Amino acid sequence: MNRAIQEGDTEKPADSAFTRVAKAVRRMASARTRGELGGMIAEEITSYSLYELQVIGGTMKNEIDRLPSPYREKIRPYFDMQFFGMYHRLLSMHRSGEFSNLGEPISDEETFARFLAAVPAGCFENSSSSGTEFSFGDPVRSLFYYLLSAFAMFVLEEPGHPVGTPFPGGFIVEKRGDEYFCPIRDKEEDIPFSICNFCPAKQMEGV
Repeated sequence: MNRAIQEGDTEKPADSAFTRVAKAVRRMASARTRGELGGMIAEEITSYSLYELQVIGGTMKNEIDRLPSPYREKIRPYFDMQFFGMYHRLLSMHRSGEFSNLGEPISDEETFARFLAAVPAGCFENSSSSGTEFSFGDPVRSLFYYLLSAFAMFVLEEPGHPVGTPFPGGFIVEKRGDEYFCPIRDKEEDIPFSICNFCPAKQMEGV
């Protein structure tokens, strides 16, 4: 899949997906400031067609519909916020030029590098599910998830799961002052591609 594509070759779908994911990771790796990263993510996100966005949204809806009630009703608005709320926030900041004001360096370059290293494997090693909460069934759709997660965690410096996101057991992602706390932050280490492993939130005490 990672062979060099010779001139005149017809790029196969798997090769095309690999190229798209690899290109996005390389671009993000070249960012030195939060603003540069935000702009790069926005440019990658705008390459998604309306059809791709509709399929991603439909997959999310189907996956959420399978969750038991009443947890399904509680979690739905937060998944919407995590995906399409964050999507619109990203594009709004890009179009308004806000990223030009974010000249600070990416605050945790080591964690950011580990995140980028995990993205290709998260998209391809088990493309039916990968390290996302959703079985997107396609590496490029999984990339959408990782792009928005990078925006949340390394540009906005917010948790990958929005504040208020509920988890089984009655716990939620919380903000206390300038810090974020999550009930599952340190409990996803057995899932190497989980965004929780790179999240700026701290593990909630006593959970």
